[in-house]
Amino acid sequence: MWNKTKKDVDRRDFMIASAAVGAFTMLADARAEGVENSSAARATDKPTVFTGDVIQGKKVVSALDVNDLEPGKKHFLYFQGVQLPTGQHCYVSVTVAKGAKAGKRAVLVSGVHGDEMSSVHTIHAIMDKLDPAEMSGTVTAVTDISGPALNSMQRRWPDYGRGSGLIDMNREWPGNENGATAASRHAAQVFNRLLRPNADFAIDFHTGTTGFEVTAFNIAGMDVPEIKAMVDLYPVGQVFDNHVYPGVLHNAFIDAGIPSFTPEIGAARVLDLEMIALFVEGTINVLKHHGIVAGAMGRTAKDVTVFTGNSAFPILATQSGLVEHLVKLNDKVTPGQKVAIQRNSFGEVVAEYASAVEGEITGQRSDAMAEPGNPLTFILFNKSTAGNEVYPE
Repeated sequence: MWNKTKKDVDRRDFMIASAAVGAFTMLADARAEGVENSSAARATDKPTVFTGDVIQGKKVVSALDVNDLEPGKKHFLYFQGVQLPTGQHCYVSVTVAKGAKAGKRAVLVSGVHGDEMSSVHTIHAIMDKLDPAEMSGTVTAVTDISGPALNSMQRRWPDYGRGSGLIDMNREWPGNENGATAASRHAAQVFNRLLRPNADFAIDFHTGTTGFEVTAFNIAGMDVPEIKAMVDLYPVGQVFDNHVYPGVLHNAFIDAGIPSFTPEIGAARVLDLEMIALFVEGTINVLKHHGIVAGAMGRTAKDVTVFTGNSAFPILATQSGLVEHLVKLNDKVTPGQKVAIQRNSFGEVVAEYASAVEGEITGQRSDAMAEPGNPLTFILFNKSTAGNEVYPE
């Protein structure tokens, strides 16, 4: 189904790009055999396992099958993840809205990166709108996957097993339960025992990273009909039509035969309530599309002007100093158009930066100072030829 090679650019910082081909094979094979895309995933999954522990009044599970939960109500649980250096576990917050009637199972994820607050609040707002007594199906919300990173409000998981280091959890999926790092083991436990067994489709919410903000957009393989149908239900102005590379969570879902994509919701470390509202509306539309909740659709992509691009052009600093942006997020730019200048400590202009492509501004450095190699701007555009590219963080 996914049979074309596309240039793949990493989400948000667009670090390393590579082609991701054939990732939807499991879904295609399952359909060819007339099997629901979740059935193969469930075949080897275990039932819910309660550890017997209770934290702040919430029961702890080490494996979850939402079929075991009472219908028509919300359930608040902790998932027992990887052991930390102290021997204690990393516990993940899980909210399950179990509908009174059977239906599709959605999984909503945030907190893969620890500095992304708007993504967490988006899921909170979605879950607040759900009434299990009126639902058909299940919505499972997981809002703090990378607990050690969230506790310090930083992007990466602190790793002390081999000396002090930082690991980007969105390079680890689907993880390895016997992996060399806690982040890899945690990713595998969460994916194998919590996320994958309970998903017919999944959405992994993110924001920009600290020091670099992005506009509202979705990262999605729009050549996959199931994914395109969901993304088209969001009233947001940009779509990054790219499968990106293996290692990100939404591709781990896709590799398991589960349609998935990644919304991006503004800047890190803040709550952008205006952007959040767009993604709440779009996600409720997706739940309606899958028959989980009833009611008329809200605004969709048909109600806004959407720019779709398949590549991102980076503009990197060549000097050190203060950065002054001459364009804003979502602005259209043309080749040769000046987009930023940089001044030294005397206020002298030491560098000017221009676009080399026609497209729209999708991300900008929000830290006021930069040094050579720092990304200043990313421009969403359409590239005619595919290829592997490297983008410094």
